[in-house]
Amino acid sequence: MRIVVVEDNPSVAKGIRYHLQDAGHAVDLFHDGGEAADFLSDDSADIVVLDINLPQKDGLTILREMRGRGDYRPVLLLTARSETEDKVAGLDAGADDYLSKPFEMAEFNARIRALSRRVTEQPKVTRAIGRLHFDVASRMIEGPDGPLSIPRREVALFERLLLAEGRIVSKQLLLDSLYGTGADVDEPVVEVYVSRLRKRLQPHGVLITVKRGLGYMMQATP
Repeated sequence: MRIVVVEDNPSVAKGIRYHLQDAGHAVDLFHDGGEAADFLSDDSADIVVLDINLPQKDGLTILREMRGRGDYRPVLLLTARSETEDKVAGLDAGADDYLSKPFEMAEFNARIRALSRRVTEQPKVTRAIGRLHFDVASRMIEGPDGPLSIPRREVALFERLLLAEGRIVSKQLLLDSLYGTGADVDEPVVEVYVSRLRKRLQPHGVLITVKRGLGYMMQATP
């Protein structure tokens, strides 16, 4: 899954990011509330981990703005505050769960797993390309003979290209989908994943082409 983490404490944020990435998630990390609010107004992440005390714009304001525009993605609030009234304020603002700092990573993992189930238990939505079908909730790619065994980063790449509906997607956007915004990874890594995914998809009537200097696009073969 793709998870947005908004936490102004660098050490806490770094620990959460590495922990989530080790579990196979792509992470978009922000330390500033204003930047995070702008990003969340137009992105496609699955879950938001949101600290309350942030510079520029606090977490509760960001959360109220999300719910106000109809954005009901699961949100886990993080804060050093543990008083009951603060928890109530967070839940009233629309949070799905609440975790007081400091916390154990085992408990954090359990909260993320619970929120992940809410995402995957949504009504089944599938999209088709070539002879393949993609289950948006479970992120499973199925062919005529059943599910394909494809590594998670290649699935993330497939999903991003599929949602572009035949339009060109830049290397940087694909890199963000694989590792999260601002990750310390070079663009050539995308070429490796594209090459591997292209070989897996070609037998199923799906082609990935490169537009030099622009990016990649995915289409069904005639």
